[in-house]
This record gives sequence, C-alpha cells and structure tokens, in this order.
Amino acid sequence: MLIIKTITHETIWGGQKLKPYSDIKTDKIGHLYSLVSNSAFESEILNGKYKGCLFKKYFDENKDKFHLSKYKQFPFVIALVDASDDLSLQVHPNDKIANKLENMPFGKNESWYFLDSPKSGKIYNGCKVNTHEKLTEKILQNKYDEIIDYLEVKQDDYVYVEAGTMHAMSKGSFVYEIEENCNITYRVWDFERRDKNGNLRPLHTKNAIESIDVNLKSKALPSMIEHKERLYTTKMYKNKNEYTNTSNTLECLTVINGGFEVEGFKIQKGTTVVLEPSETLKTNNSDFITAKANIEEIK
Repeated sequence: MLIIKTITHETIWGGQKLKPYSDIKTDKIGHLYSLVSNSAFESEILNGKYKGCLFKKYFDENKDKFHLSKYKQFPFVIALVDASDDLSLQVHPNDKIANKLENMPFGKNESWYFLDSPKSGKIYNGCKVNTHEKLTEKILQNKYDEIIDYLEVKQDDYVYVEAGTMHAMSKGSFVYEIEENCNITYRVWDFERRDKNGNLRPLHTKNAIESIDVNLKSKALPSMIEHKERLYTTKMYKNKNEYTNTSNTLECLTVINGGFEVEGFKIQKGTTVVLEPSETLKTNNSDFITAKANIEEIK
C-alpha cells in the first residue's frame, strides 16, 4: 500500500476548513489534493519501496499490472475542496472538444460528495436557455443572470458534473472531489472578481461557448450508494473498521472523517492510501470514500 502526501493549493475563493491539514500559512486554501499526477501537481509517496518518489514513477513502472497501461497518467485526481466564496462559472470540455481545442485525448467529467452544503442550498448548474445561439447572445451581452440555472443540494448529496455542463460550486460548499485527469477549465464568468493585484481574472469566452452543452444539467443523488461513472467508481463508507481491495486494479481510499495510523504515519482527513489488489487497511471506524478506475472503459 502507498500513503500519499497531501498537497495544499491556495486559491482566490478558498477558505480555512482545510487549514488543520495543511503545512502552509494561508487563509485561502481551496484544494487539499489527496492524489494528483499531472503537469500542474505531483503527489509524493511517503512509505515503502517508493518512499520519497513521485506517484508518477510508481504508476509508470506498475500500471501494466493493474490494467491501466493505456493511460499516460493516472486517470483521475482526488481532492477536498473548500469554497468560502463562489467559484467562477465554468465548463470543462468533452473528449471531442478537448481534442480539437487542446489536442488532449479526453476531456473532464467530475463528481462531488457534499461534506458541507453551500450556504444558499444550491450550486450553479446548467443553462436556462435552450439554444446555443441564445447562450452566445447572452454571454456576449454580459447577461449572465439570464442564462445561469441552479441545482439544490444538501449535505451528503452526490453530484456528477458531465463535461460540457456549465457549473460552479457556491459559497460554503465543502466537497470530496474526484475528476478525470484533464487540466482544462474554461472560465465563463467570474462575477467581476479581482485578484490580489486588483486585476480581473481572464475569461475564456470563445472556448467556453464552444464547450457548453445547453442541454446538460446535473442531479443530486444519495451519497451512500456506489456511483459508477465513465472512468471511475466511487463509494462512501461510514464507521468502517477495515477495508480490502477486492478488485483487480488500484483502489484509492480517502479519509473524510476520523483517522488512524499506518506504518507510523497519521492518516487524517484528506489523506489517501492507495491499495493494490487484495491489500487490506484497518481504518479504525473512520469515514472514507473509495475510488477506482473503471478499467473496462479504457479506450
């Protein structure tokens, strides 16, 4: 098994909920990355044969054994997200658009388990307009209130955001996030927000308009069931004493409440342990979420 070192990411909309699990001094922590391996961030392994190595090295040397050889990088990213303010209204491209605009093999679908619900009780999700022409017209006129739709969510809800869905977490959201490992986000609107230097953050209007599917909207579903999406499957467990990986691929276990020790390391909220097939982890009645690749979906 691999114990993964968390990575803290400061953002303009981040908050303080992740501060107890971080080693940096800031009041604006947006992401606590539990497992990430791409051009932006690389997780470090804390134990075993690969101690001190980046996860990329382990993945490159072992992916064939776990039926993941067709992935150039680990297929998904895991993080806890603290939105103390609204995130920008945004969209991720689907496979076809990602290939066309960025020469990337696939786009990004993502999903959220709401550990705390947003203060408004809803997130930004989908479009009010039903044609692409009307969407373009309203965006170019800066009439965002006329196109933004909403989805009501509460604590312990699960939301799958399909690529092409216009969306944003809203203020107060605290989520476990798993997303496909494609680092492409097109910002539609940022509520006229300015960065620490007083500058408006850039928008990606042309690519965003091309990526949005006006027919896509998410649903809020119960979290306490298994959710099988395109490239990954997730399931939440509460007050479980141990967990065994019974699959034939790598499985990630991320603590969302409680904690325990493994090989002298403190496994606390936000920490991910990667289990190889047949490995068992004693979890001391903690709450956690598991995630594994849907290997039959590999193209």
